[in-house]
Amino acid sequence: MQLILTLLFVAFIMFVGLGVYVGVKTVRAAKRGVDRTISQARRSVEDTTLRAKSYGQPGVPGELAQLRLALRTSMRATQDALEAGVAEDASLRESLGLFERLSVHGRELDDDLKRLEREPDRASVATLLPGLKERTERITHSADSLRWAARDRARQFADDDLEALNAQIDMEAGALRHWTTDEPSAPDGGARRPEPGARGGPAPEATARGRGPADAGVPQALAPKDPRPADKYPWQKSTRPETTN
Repeated sequence: MQLILTLLFVAFIMFVGLGVYVGVKTVRAAKRGVDRTISQARRSVEDTTLRAKSYGQPGVPGELAQLRLALRTSMRATQDALEAGVAEDASLRESLGLFERLSVHGRELDDDLKRLEREPDRASVATLLPGLKERTERITHSADSLRWAARDRARQFADDDLEALNAQIDMEAGALRHWTTDEPSAPDGGARRPEPGARGGPAPEATARGRGPADAGVPQALAPKDPRPADKYPWQKSTRPETTN
């Protein structure tokens, strides 16, 4: 009895522990989902604000907004392309590692641009714009190079696979069309056909009419022609016989 109670207690503890573990995992997954949703919403709001500033504010604020928007758009597109492609192409892991290193420089530049947006001395910020533009172009150029290289690689693999598939389909289609076999041919290249009367056999006409060789030249009464066609196919209708009164 004591053993049974001990086993029940252990099972209860394990059940409670499993429930706590599942509950913690569920809460963490929900928290990650909420955080992801909040991050996406915040990013969408920031992008909308930057677009409004780049088009609505002239001068230094508008140029800073344009630089931030170009940087964020390029980096986000490259990250999405690499993360989507690495699941099918393991060689992109190295490219993804290079992008992570590039992202460090991108975040530093974005922080600098964000800080300069709040700088009241517009004249000093204007002197920094050429250098900021150069940094932005270098980072976005590297990000774009990684993204387009990954896309070209994926497209080349798809083209190679399609070409191999087309070749296999052509071979299979050619094999399916060989539904007849070649007849044996004579040495001179033509098909061998039995000659009429060969080896003393009766002529085809005589054999067809049931006559021997002696009756080959005797005219016979013409038999009525069979109204049914010689070659009958399943889709042909039968000819109805004529009736006489």
